[in-house]
Amino acid sequence: MTAVESRSPGGGTSHAARVAGELGTTPVHRPFGARAKGFVALTKPRIIELLLITTVPVMFLAAQGVPDLRLVLVTCVGGYLSAGGANALNMYIDRDIDALMTRTAQRPLVTGMVSPREGLVFGLSLAVVSTLWFGLLVNWLSAWLALGALLFYVVVYTMILKRRTSQNIVWGGIAGCMPVFIGWSSVTDSLSWAAVVLFLVMFFWTPPHYWPLSMRVKDDYARVGVPMLPVLASNRVVARQIVLYSWVMVLVSLLLTPLGYTGWFYTSVALVTGGLWLWEAHGLHHRAKDGAVGAKLKEMRLFHWSITYVSLLFVAVAVDPFLR
Repeated sequence: MTAVESRSPGGGTSHAARVAGELGTTPVHRPFGARAKGFVALTKPRIIELLLITTVPVMFLAAQGVPDLRLVLVTCVGGYLSAGGANALNMYIDRDIDALMTRTAQRPLVTGMVSPREGLVFGLSLAVVSTLWFGLLVNWLSAWLALGALLFYVVVYTMILKRRTSQNIVWGGIAGCMPVFIGWSSVTDSLSWAAVVLFLVMFFWTPPHYWPLSMRVKDDYARVGVPMLPVLASNRVVARQIVLYSWVMVLVSLLLTPLGYTGWFYTSVALVTGGLWLWEAHGLHHRAKDGAVGAKLKEMRLFHWSITYVSLLFVAVAVDPFLR
């Protein structure tokens, strides 16, 4: 019995379980344009933008210059299709709890813009198409990496970890690290220590990126029984974990240069942006220790900076080969 399948005090199934059975039972008729937007929304375009930010710069680093532009385009399209399929399947599986959370209540499968069956078929179709796309137009190593990332996100994170452990985002975040491998393998048809280092940067980036957002919306997660760390632990404990992961992330990011893959430009950007990250992380920790809550905690400052940080760091990854 998962967290959202627990019994209510009256002995019936939880509200989330009932919602899961009710969603999509009444057809909702919408104009073609609105339905098309619903299918696009299933792919979570804004999240995919972040994934592509980590894919393309790695291709520049792997090529030590400008990679074949056709290859960049084909890889980006394949990455969008694969991540979009994973996101659509995630929404299909999570439609019961999405209906109960303020942040996700307007998702297409909740509003009826897209039926659950359509969402499932759409997600599976993107999974198949993206795998063939990578295999036939890029290389099969990239295809298997993309498929592995999709399966890990859908099966390991969404179906197994998310509703069972507070470490869900830690290990589930592995799927979000895979675009680094895919970017490198698309150019070289192999992997390298540079790709491993950047994979680890993203691995240690994911928890301190997502936990501040979880701190803001922890009531939503608590309502549906998803054991995100901020639901189970105090702000002080969460902030301490954020600081620990942040330090490891910054230190790992500095390994590229001694390994011989980057030079002074990347190192300078990594030091400056990493220093600003640590400032924000320690600031959040101090506010949490002082008992700040609500707006005074300012947890979203780190969330927003985390996106800026990873964008600047990977831009530096792309630019550095031209300055060596």
